[in-house]
Amino acid sequence: MSSTKEWIAPQHVAHASEFMPRRFFSNGHLQTILGNFLRRSDLLPPAETVLVEVVPSRDGRVGSSIRCDCHWQPAEFRAGRPTAIIVHGLEGSSNSQYVVGNANKLWQAGANVVRMNMRNCGGTEALSSTLYHSGLSGDLSAVMRHFTELYGLTSVSLVGYSMGGNLALKLAGDLGTSAPRTLRSVIGISPAIDLGPSADALHSPQNRVYEMKFLHALVARYRRKVALFPDVYDASRADRIGSIREFDERITAFYSGFTGADDYYYRAASARVLERIAVPTLILNSADDPFIRLLPESRDKIAANRNIRFVETAHGGHCAFLAPADPASKYDGYWAEHTLLRFLLEHSEN
Repeated sequence: MSSTKEWIAPQHVAHASEFMPRRFFSNGHLQTILGNFLRRSDLLPPAETVLVEVVPSRDGRVGSSIRCDCHWQPAEFRAGRPTAIIVHGLEGSSNSQYVVGNANKLWQAGANVVRMNMRNCGGTEALSSTLYHSGLSGDLSAVMRHFTELYGLTSVSLVGYSMGGNLALKLAGDLGTSAPRTLRSVIGISPAIDLGPSADALHSPQNRVYEMKFLHALVARYRRKVALFPDVYDASRADRIGSIREFDERITAFYSGFTGADDYYYRAASARVLERIAVPTLILNSADDPFIRLLPESRDKIAANRNIRFVETAHGGHCAFLAPADPASKYDGYWAEHTLLRFLLEHSEN
């Protein structure tokens, strides 16, 4: 079977070096907004949609299934090629533009790609009787295990953005030194490592536009859950909610087994387990991210863990990292996507 070095085209790992923001777009808010709305080029083959059961149905109650949109390399190469499981952020899906952008680069580099929707996301509200939240690292573990066992995969990497980044880092910390040998790397882009401070930062005046966007989507999703499972959820709990923290206090924590928002933020945060991460890990963070906050204690844990490579840029916004494009070299300017691709490929083999 061909080795990694034989089938990866060099142009797909170029320009993954020091970040310089796109001209006139060094501001963190501009980077964030532009990165959210710019459409990526999508040349992926049609996806194979697979439903992975993460919680079995029991006593007549609906369990939970995750929808994964998969792009597999030819069967004769599949098991030996790197496989990237990409997880979106809060109120995103497998069709979020950063997921599509990464999926295209990874696919063109010869990797298998699994675009994972979190529980209830990607139009799957009816496939789960529960809500989704930042602590469900077990769902990601179940997806990884399902495809590893199904195809005999030998090299798996987890890629998470924002909330998905916290999920991936939390799973790596949960697994610790017990992580399977097939898990070769974990990558978090603008990960919400410290959930409480980041949720509170969303409520600051300069970030209210982001908070209201998230909140509108969260409440709308909750009302869809009420319509699907009226015996489980109370519609009135979503009335007059004015912040993400209030949503998490009244809905997320209440229905997910936490005593309140603070308990949820503490128990679901990857900050608790950063020191236990035992696989090669890349964290990309921007100092001008409008609302992700990384506490000094978390920074100390990251600095003390030799398995973690932490890169913090002065600019880049939230999940954006837009650099000047260079058409001559076919570099599209999505710095984070190229950087994580190179890291993933460097660690895809023993």
